[in-house]
Amino acid sequence: MGAAYFYHLTRNPLEHTLPILLGKALGAGWRVTVRGASLDGIARLDDSLWKHPEEGFLPHGLDTSENAADQPVLLTCGMNNLNNSACLMTVHGADITADEVNALERVCVLFDGADGAAVQHARVQWKALTDSGCSAQYWSEESGVWEKKAER
Repeated sequence: MGAAYFYHLTRNPLEHTLPILLGKALGAGWRVTVRGASLDGIARLDDSLWKHPEEGFLPHGLDTSENAADQPVLLTCGMNNLNNSACLMTVHGADITADEVNALERVCVLFDGADGAAVQHARVQWKALTDSGCSAQYWSEESGVWEKKAER
């Protein structure tokens, strides 16, 4: 049974934080699905992951590629686990279900702290998942380092 980790981005943008979390997940031996809410958002993340080698190369691809099932990191807007991932990272308010949290090792919900609607959406997701019995942690970088602020 997995857990949902909520990451409240207040100091660094998604394009900085996501590669770090992806690197940690791959280091744990997990395949990862990154689920976005829009094709444009996923295309921007794909472009960002190719252009920022300073974080190290992260092998990844889009769910529309012919070798999607082979990708260690798969970018998608879909709800399918095409690459048999152990970890799901949601961005831009993408949907997540309690069944997914329970079936995977880890679910990471990354949300922009400067966007009031994103913060409110994350709160709704937190409540829905914890009310369904999912284990969840809330992490904030507000102090300059990542700190766990809540757990249920």
